[in-house]
Amino acid sequence: MKTDEIMVVYKWTAKAGKGEELKKIYEDVEKQMKETEPGALKVDCFFDGATGVLLVHDLFKDGDALGQHLGTTAAGHFPSLLQIAEPGPFLFCGNVPEPLKQAAMGMGLNATFASRAFGYDRGK
Repeated sequence: MKTDEIMVVYKWTAKAGKGEELKKIYEDVEKQMKETEPGALKVDCFFDGATGVLLVHDLFKDGDALGQHLGTTAAGHFPSLLQIAEPGPFLFCGNVPEPLKQAAMGMGLNATFASRAFGYDRGK
């Protein structure tokens, strides 16, 4: 993870019988991010059909890219998601600007914000 990058890892748990609908919404989210958010560097979704749990890993170029996502794609899909699934937790990893922290909290996210402490990347 580069200095300005922000990684977000989070979980949605579908309400009974809504797992496939949750996956469909996230297919739309992934497509919209790929097409309209150049600062969204990576999106990985993992789904457990037995429990209806969707785990998502997003990587954003920087705070501006995260802000664009929260203000567009996330804001547009959030009401539909809340109808079919329970959110959280949301883990924001990196230097998230204070206004974005407030925006995430304003959305009612069970959010944790942590700056990078240490680690390594074997690929570098």
